[in-house]
Amino acid sequence: MTIFEIIILAIIQGITEFLPISSSGHLILPSLLLDWKNQGLAFDVAVHVGSLLAVVAYFREDILRMIIAWTTKGFSSQQSPDSKLAWWIITATLPAVVFGYLLKPFIAEYARSALVIACTTIGFGLLLWVADRRATLSKNLTDINFKSALIIGFSQVLAMIPGTSRSGITMTAGLMLGLDRDSCARFSFLLSIPTILGAGLLVTYDLVKANEAVDWLAMGLGAAFSFVSAYACIYLFLAWISKLGMTPFVIYRLLLGIVLLGVVFVGG
Repeated sequence: MTIFEIIILAIIQGITEFLPISSSGHLILPSLLLDWKNQGLAFDVAVHVGSLLAVVAYFREDILRMIIAWTTKGFSSQQSPDSKLAWWIITATLPAVVFGYLLKPFIAEYARSALVIACTTIGFGLLLWVADRRATLSKNLTDINFKSALIIGFSQVLAMIPGTSRSGITMTAGLMLGLDRDSCARFSFLLSIPTILGAGLLVTYDLVKANEAVDWLAMGLGAAFSFVSAYACIYLFLAWISKLGMTPFVIYRLLLGIVLLGVVFVGG
């Protein structure tokens, strides 16, 4: 890849990892419209590292509180709000771990086409709009319990289908459960930490197994630009989401889906 391609793809990955607009829907566009080559496993590792470092850096104080609370009170009868939140993140992660392992071969073979991505981008975008329109917005992070964490966790399994958007589907589930938008976003972002870490480790394993040559410059630039764009995305999204709502992202998803359908049926 050229340096220009590295920077553009890293910024796209960093932004779309956390916005409810589907990273796969965006990352497929350069290859379809500009005939860019696949970025390779090493670059995937780099942008995962950048995104992970960004969310950890932003929520460092929350993470530290949860770790301390979980290790001191997590196994006692007197749970604190932070220890409970840590348990709910663990609970919500488990379905993705189990079903991710079971469904990965099927998804890789049957669900990575541009048509699938276009349909899921539109379909799950409309579902996000419905959830936001009907949301009661009456609960916050302290109201999450085992049942709601499990529901959000199972919704995250759907994000294995390209075009769904991990952040989009978990926020959709959160809104349907009555969480306010800020709490939906924060729980989704915190939940992304073990998810991105797991995905990054899997890609790293594939990289080692494939014995692929590593372009360290590409990895460094990819990680750096992914970090900056992801951190800025998290900051701005949390600052604006309570006022903007999900409608702008729904409209954007619909437009993106239409563009992808156009590429499939007209360009193809």
